[in-house]
Amino acid sequence: MSRSTGVAAADAARVERLARSAEQVLRRIADARLALGLLLAAAVTNAVAAALPGGAALLTSPIYLALLAVILCTGVASVGVRAPATWREWRQPAVLAEGADVLGAEVPLPRPLGSPARDAVVATLRRAGYRVVDRSRGGGLTLAGTRRGWSRFVAQLSHIALVAMLLGAAVGHAFTSETTFSLLPGQQALLDAPRPGFSDALRLDRFDAAFAADGRPLRLDATVTFLRAGRPAETQLVQVNRPGAFDGYLVHGWTYGPAARLRAVTLGGQVLVDAPVALDGSIDGRPSGFVELPTAGVTLGLSLVDAAANELAVTASSAAGAADTVRLHPGEEGRVGAVRVSLAGFEAYLTFLSRRDPGMPLLFGGAALLVACLAVALWLPRRRLTVRAGDGGLRILLRGERFDRPEQELIALGRRLEAVVRGDA
Repeated sequence: MSRSTGVAAADAARVERLARSAEQVLRRIADARLALGLLLAAAVTNAVAAALPGGAALLTSPIYLALLAVILCTGVASVGVRAPATWREWRQPAVLAEGADVLGAEVPLPRPLGSPARDAVVATLRRAGYRVVDRSRGGGLTLAGTRRGWSRFVAQLSHIALVAMLLGAAVGHAFTSETTFSLLPGQQALLDAPRPGFSDALRLDRFDAAFAADGRPLRLDATVTFLRAGRPAETQLVQVNRPGAFDGYLVHGWTYGPAARLRAVTLGGQVLVDAPVALDGSIDGRPSGFVELPTAGVTLGLSLVDAAANELAVTASSAAGAADTVRLHPGEEGRVGAVRVSLAGFEAYLTFLSRRDPGMPLLFGGAALLVACLAVALWLPRRRLTVRAGDGGLRILLRGERFDRPEQELIALGRRLEAVVRGDA
């Protein structure tokens, strides 16, 4: 053996060892017990994260991300390892052996099977939906068949569905954005945090609410217009269980509350503010809000101290501290420091939650695929068949998947084959 031949043989052996090692690793990663254990670990981690006040940090830790990565690898490896065998079983069915999971039946043969009868048996099995391969040796008859072999592929897609769901959850966790903003009719706000080139916005056109005698909301309807580049793009009705959708954003009517129609002027008559102010904050459990008046160097704090009497407390404060407080009812006017304020009345504001989750389509798509795969695997399972000609009869062996006992199909096949061998069909 020359030196070059020896080196080539050593390289080939090294490559073969590497391939065998890679295959062993792949099969270990694809083990169903490992996948189940990893999924349980992820479920426990999510449960702990939901239960603990600061548990959300667990879902961003390197250990949890590594766990997700391994789960993704097991799903892909499971399909990669099992797909070739599934393809072979479907296209080239193997002969079944007797066993506890295999159903069997005998069909008596009144005479030895000739070539026309053998062809009729094969045709009968194919009409019953089986892909049949002749495994006969010598003068005997051995037929192997499979029905709905594609359902095994569909069942294996459930692993890919889990991968898609995990990817969707990971993408959503990494790139989800949420924004809340309160609007009065006619006002508008961006759907997300301001950034260069982003112009998607929402304008509240109308807000209609109805309440029961006990205060329960019966209806909370908001007519909104979505804006793109400052121009109206679409008008939608946002309701409690019917969010608006625009450019990948879901917009919910989050909450609502009172707004005070306030007018503030200086002692010299200069108008500082003349607009509704949403009382979307809380001070001592009371609806509250703030108005900045930089021209006068004053901040007005508003608090609805008596909702039944529509009494609003207005406090003026500056860098030196609180200056004065006045209580107003609708239609009244008062002075706080160097500012005169008047309360025209109250109306309602609506707070919206704008959410964008780019992983949601992948998450729901994976969930739909998982449900479909499991439904196919349970309701349209693969079945394997072997028919052998023995002494005085045909031996039929039939096997279904887990939870599938195809006794009725075995009886029907036996009757059809018995009619064929007797010459009745």
